[in-house]
Amino acid sequence: MKVKVYSTSTCPYCKMAKMFLDEKGIAYDDLDVAGDAVARDEMLKKSGQMGVPVIDFDGEVIIGFDQERLRGLVEKRK
Repeated sequence: MKVKVYSTSTCPYCKMAKMFLDEKGIAYDDLDVAGDAVARDEMLKKSGQMGVPVIDFDGEVIIGFDQERLRGLVEKRK
């Protein structure tokens, strides 16, 4: 399973998404798009927007902290 979280350090929803993944024991790469132009371009290509968080959960892109959708993806993989 490969999970990437595109975030910024000041985004409260990004922090909530990462805390949720931590609680579920899901490893992820945290990419700070505020300081990483390559990650920002990758996020834009995947989501078509600049809003964070954007979560790439095994190729399924979630825009924003959609807890129910994330929970469903986590449960499918267990």
